[in-house]
Amino acid sequence: MPKLTVITIVYNNVRDIERTITSVLKQTYKNIEYIIIDGKSTDGTLAIIAQYKERISRIISEPDKGIYDAMNKGLALATGDYILFMNSGDEIYDEQTVEDVFDSAPGADIYYGETEMFNDNWKSLGRRRHEAPEIFNWKSFQFGMNISHQAIYIRKSITEPYDLKYRYSSDIDWIIKSAKKASNIVNVHRYVAKYLVGGMSKKKHRESLKERFEIFTKYYGLIPNILNHIFIAGNLAIYFIKHRRTND
Repeated sequence: MPKLTVITIVYNNVRDIERTITSVLKQTYKNIEYIIIDGKSTDGTLAIIAQYKERISRIISEPDKGIYDAMNKGLALATGDYILFMNSGDEIYDEQTVEDVFDSAPGADIYYGETEMFNDNWKSLGRRRHEAPEIFNWKSFQFGMNISHQAIYIRKSITEPYDLKYRYSSDIDWIIKSAKKASNIVNVHRYVAKYLVGGMSKKKHRESLKERFEIFTKYYGLIPNILNHIFIAGNLAIYFIKHRRTND
């Protein structure tokens, strides 16, 4: 049974943090290390976390330099074979999810699956617009980030710290770097995460898009990236006309 480290970062999210915590603690898979990195919340979040402190491996509450600085703190503390980021407001899909992931195939470098989107009232918006590809590798993000951060389990030994020069999209860079090192990537063919829309990349959407373009250009080249973005824009327009939402 490989050890999974689940890392939750949170700052002033008293409304949603308990849902995330319980989705981790109720897993049927028991070899889980759970780390919570809090940015020194002042809204009651810490009181909620404290209710579960006996079942949480590590709790850190201190100011940080942003979400990826907080994620790096979690990575530095992690002792698991695999890493999963499940940030405040998001959930592991159901109680059997982690067990099903590791039962899907032994010893993969990366496991990934589908994500269901939820709005601010926790009403399902359905599957992400970017459907998880049947086969994934480091080139798979050319037409958009088709695996959400909450839906990918990565072997810790192939991860690196997040690059803090990216404030809103460093998770894309982090996943691509890991995928370039991976020799065995497994699609688990199930929903593995529930994602609450409206995170920092949405609040800072323009800045996030600029960073994504820079990251994709770094890995895929400028001209191919421009052409790919024309394709992405067309797909987005078609999806929005059909559904009146983007489900990114």
